[in-house]
Amino acid sequence: MQTDWTDQVGRWLRPSRVAYAHCDIPCGIYDPHAAEIAAQTVEKMVAVIADLGADDGSVAWRNSFSRYVTVKEEHAEILKREVLVIWGDYFKPPHVEKFPQLHEMVWNLVKLAGANKQNVDAASAADLRAKTKEFADLFWESKK
Repeated sequence: MQTDWTDQVGRWLRPSRVAYAHCDIPCGIYDPHAAEIAAQTVEKMVAVIADLGADDGSVAWRNSFSRYVTVKEEHAEILKREVLVIWGDYFKPPHVEKFPQLHEMVWNLVKLAGANKQNVDAASAADLRAKTKEFADLFWESKK
């Protein structure tokens, strides 16, 4: 049985905040594949939403629509996180010297992912997939 003083010590030692992070140990394990899969998922969800057709008023239609939109938005957010982790943790000043378009590329890609969260647009989703591939290609080129 704990006493009052051990409860108090436990409260003092308990962290006040929980931190979540990509491995901030210099492990060197970075891969844009998750971002590419996320972009493909966004594009697929946009196509599935288009195939769903007009709202027929049924619960089934609304359930499907809301699930597809949720998955689309979750994967756009996954893409943003993956790209930002690689950009912030992997790329260093020598990379920026070699690839001066890097910062603008990342900024535009993250903005495009946000736009895909806000809308259901096949052209924008295809552009997101293409721009994510460009980012992945630049990443792999930097590893040479």
